[in-house]
Amino acid sequence: MDDNQAPGLKKIYDEKGNALSPILPEGVKNFLIDIDGTICDDVPNEEPERMRHVAPYPDALEIINKWYDQGHIIYYFTSRTEEHRQITEEWLRKHGFKYHGMLMGKPRGGNYHWIDNHIVRATRFKGKFTELIIETKEIEVFKD
Repeated sequence: MDDNQAPGLKKIYDEKGNALSPILPEGVKNFLIDIDGTICDDVPNEEPERMRHVAPYPDALEIINKWYDQGHIIYYFTSRTEEHRQITEEWLRKHGFKYHGMLMGKPRGGNYHWIDNHIVRATRFKGKFTELIIETKEIEVFKD
């Protein structure tokens, strides 16, 4: 699959009839999922030999594959670099993770602030994959 294309994108237009960036059908989510410390133990880029042997979190495998089977889009967004792509793809296949693509080179260090013209929902991973629930939290927004 082309890295910038997701299945089922809907074309949308502004009030003048100009094409806008397409969107997913209602109810379909674009999951961007970290790898190290999220679907397996945290392995730093400086120790790539450990990437091949780290065990996956069973709950991550189950929930992510369920989301995939439900028609959601699964992308891994990782701080691993391009030189780690092959070992990472092999590891994902070996353990049966279903996914549509992978984005390498996420900035390291955390404290991410994502600015986008599309809706962004963030879920902080706290050690276990479970069903998602809706809660209201305080967020930072641009001043009107």
